[in-house]
Amino acid sequence: MAYLLLVEDDAAVRSALMRTLAERGHAMHSATTGMAGLRAAIDDRPDLVILDLGLPDLDGYEVIRMLRAVSAVPLIVATARDDEEEIARVLDAGADDYLVKPFRAVQLDARIRAVLRRMRGEDDQAQPIVVGELRIDPRSREVTMAGRALDLRPKEFELLVYLATRTGQVVSKRELLTQVWQVPYGGADKTVDVHLSWLRNKLGESAQRPKYVRAVRGVGVKLVDPGR
Repeated sequence: MAYLLLVEDDAAVRSALMRTLAERGHAMHSATTGMAGLRAAIDDRPDLVILDLGLPDLDGYEVIRMLRAVSAVPLIVATARDDEEEIARVLDAGADDYLVKPFRAVQLDARIRAVLRRMRGEDDQAQPIVVGELRIDPRSREVTMAGRALDLRPKEFELLVYLATRTGQVVSKRELLTQVWQVPYGGADKTVDVHLSWLRNKLGESAQRPKYVRAVRGVGVKLVDPGR
């Protein structure tokens, strides 16, 4: 069971989600404004926050930015906005997942459980992964390069783990968007490009001078052992 905070101003949607998620075993608390949601997220320390973007006092994007300044609580955006640029912007601001209304409760519950598993290090791949001088520990969420710790954002870490568990395999950006961000959209993949750029920088390389992360033109990217 998880303790969930739902930040949603639509009374009908809020009531339906509160009821169905409680029936699925979660403890629920709700807020109807951005500021009330921020206070509850900080004071009540929920296991996960579900956030609508269209709030009466603050835009949800601003709520994410303010929350991420003080908390790393897992956060799922559940909103009617389906613009791909907005999805990328919200994910880059620190949301862990994005679900577009209307959706079924079973979909949201599956996303909640998946995000919490990732945050708790309960993914299928639990053993440390070694690629060249990179060592990735999914349980402790620690990454080292030649013994030196790397400070990765949550999504940078998840992106690296996904590529590392498929070392040598070409992965499309659409697959990364679907599997790492769980956003089933084609087309715009700017959020993937941004995070790949950030990840390359942390690994001490660039798209022009790749070492571990290699682009395959027109197909995708792959993680390789540069010593092989």
